[in-house]
Amino acid sequence: MQKINTKYRSSEFEIMDDFNLKGEALKTTLRDLERVNNLLGGNRVTLKGIEKLINGQKKPLTIADIGCGNGATLRKIALWGRRNNLVLKLLGIDANPHTIEIAEELSKEFPEISFKAQNIFSESFKENGFDIVSCSLTLHHFKDEEIKFLLETIKKQTKKGIVINDLHRSKSAYYLFRLFCVFFVNNPVAKKDGLVSILRGFKKAEIEELSKQLNLKNPLVKWCWAFRYQWIIFNTASPKDQS
Repeated sequence: MQKINTKYRSSEFEIMDDFNLKGEALKTTLRDLERVNNLLGGNRVTLKGIEKLINGQKKPLTIADIGCGNGATLRKIALWGRRNNLVLKLLGIDANPHTIEIAEELSKEFPEISFKAQNIFSESFKENGFDIVSCSLTLHHFKDEEIKFLLETIKKQTKKGIVINDLHRSKSAYYLFRLFCVFFVNNPVAKKDGLVSILRGFKKAEIEELSKQLNLKNPLVKWCWAFRYQWIIFNTASPKDQS
């Protein structure tokens, strides 16, 4: 079996990082990644984080999902909002315009969701404003300095805060995902990118160091199944402040 080193974050390129990827290959891979995320309970991490930021309030909210892919996370948020009688305005942002087209097609039954093809490092992105931003399996695509720049930008744009749902980098996660693929994943792109994503993921100490460098007050960093970290950045009083 191939030996891997998880001491440092990998910089290996993922196929899905190619913004020119399109057509049936893109649609199939996004669908398979959505299926994997559903099977491993990934959306629950994001929804629980949003609940913490809302803290029981029922006011209308604007929530953006950065690196939204085919819009799967936003559709889960929309359904959750409907069940809880919340008025939500949801926006998906992705740099790949072909991905946005797929997301729009799959989200026709969700009038509360809109999409925008936009580079999150562009000047135009800085003009946006939200109550909450979700970063689900997005940050691991970037280098540490890019992550710091991005989070500093987003923090200025949000009223309540940011929910980050990303991967725990470990040998256990890597080899268990390889085993998982034997039974549940046939798509070679989803297999390869899934494994690379784990190697580009994070260790808790790295998230805590990023939080320190960003001068965050009382961020929440929690390990969740399956090998995820929930990292919540508060722009209003956190549960720690309120207790």
